[in-house]
Amino acid sequence: MYFIANWKMYGDLKSLNSLNKVIKFTNTNKRKKIKLIYCPPYTLLQAFYKKIKKTRIFLGAQNCHYEISSGPFTGSISPQMLKRIGSSYVIIGHSENRSEGETDSQINKKIKSCIESGLKVIFCIGESSLQRGKKLTQKVLKKQILKGLLKVRFSNNILLAYEPIWSIGTGNVPKNYELNKNINFIKQILKNKHKMKNPKVLYGGSVNPKNVKNLASIEGIDGFLVGGASQNAKNFIDIVKKTII
Repeated sequence: MYFIANWKMYGDLKSLNSLNKVIKFTNTNKRKKIKLIYCPPYTLLQAFYKKIKKTRIFLGAQNCHYEISSGPFTGSISPQMLKRIGSSYVIIGHSENRSEGETDSQINKKIKSCIESGLKVIFCIGESSLQRGKKLTQKVLKKQILKGLLKVRFSNNILLAYEPIWSIGTGNVPKNYELNKNINFIKQILKNKHKMKNPKVLYGGSVNPKNVKNLASIEGIDGFLVGGASQNAKNFIDIVKKTII
């Protein structure tokens, strides 16, 4: 099971203290089938890596540019830059970036560059409330997957994160049957179109210690992409505990 902490645009150097409890937890719960990944803001990546490099926690970034190494792109970070400072993962295609104008084509180029740079990709997809209301969810998910992964090689280095846009930060989550249906639909596309033998699909969207036990009971979910709740060490640990126990 994967547990990914997306800190979004929160945190400073004092926030690193919250890792102490999580590191202690991972040291006392050495389950091989659990993978914890922290994705802090760019400003904290190097400090995070120094803190966790000798632990069982992995480092990820929240986005990057599609240019692999370097170039005249003010304010951007390349995949190789992320790799050099200790990142193993990167989130690509988050709806908050899509809403700012990021296109399927740009996402596709980013994924290719990240894979070529040796990074594992957390590829986000999800439908809006309007699309859901018009019963277009599966059509939207299929389009995002096919365009995002167009001609992408080494697709086993990709985790899919299903994050319904209408669920992020709202406290609302899909019904169990709806989530099960959509997760299985995503896995079938990955198996049939991209020849993934054992695709990993995570769920994200208002995940917290109160609802995670129910979410974890849904067949096909391979972990969680956690936003706000991951910024609190106790909440994040509780999410892991209630999933694996």
